[in-house]
Amino acid sequence: MVQTENLMSIRTQLDELRAQLPQDVALVAVSKTYPVAALEEAYAAGQRLFGESRAQEMAVKQAALPNDVAWHMIGHLQTNKVRSIIPFVSLIHSVDSQRLLNVIDSEAARAGRTIEILLEIHIAQEATKEGWEEAELFNYLHGGEFRELRNVRFRGVMGIASLTSDETQIETEFRRLQSIFERLRSDFFSPSFDILSMGMTADWRIAVACGSNMIRVGSLIFGERS
Repeated sequence: MVQTENLMSIRTQLDELRAQLPQDVALVAVSKTYPVAALEEAYAAGQRLFGESRAQEMAVKQAALPNDVAWHMIGHLQTNKVRSIIPFVSLIHSVDSQRLLNVIDSEAARAGRTIEILLEIHIAQEATKEGWEEAELFNYLHGGEFRELRNVRFRGVMGIASLTSDETQIETEFRRLQSIFERLRSDFFSPSFDILSMGMTADWRIAVACGSNMIRVGSLIFGERS
């Protein structure tokens, strides 16, 4: 059970964070591992965008919260988990391969939906981070196969900076992602390719300064994970 003081803190933290954000920056509350009660308090405080990393956990929480919540898949998505979230997911941030794109398109067609997605691009120094390599992504797009996808709508890109205290490095990585985003929008996509999702609890201010219009924040809202 979430204590009353923690629930009050969630509202307070949300209000303080929103007060610092430019109006054109969307806030995704990263609710992975937090209990439904915490999400309900954030919902009561006006939060409607929630980010989850595991398909099964997202499905459980989706059933428990009101229907006007927009569910964002922000974690690595296995192809065999796609079908379970297709009926309700609002935006998939973590599309990191042609194979995953094809599965999302196929499952979306089966469900009679068009799914909005972000292309996750690897910008960090850590090899363990997910995402397309820049050259790999541009080679795929130049091939033109993505234009055959009828049930996927490309909305932008997502990236995760290196886990480091070096703010100059973080800024360099975010500016690289912003540059890639602009090239993709100019060369391959329409103006509706308009989401630059970057920035988390530790680095969201740097991300916003580098052009992010969607940040993903968890512990700053809900408290440290146990």
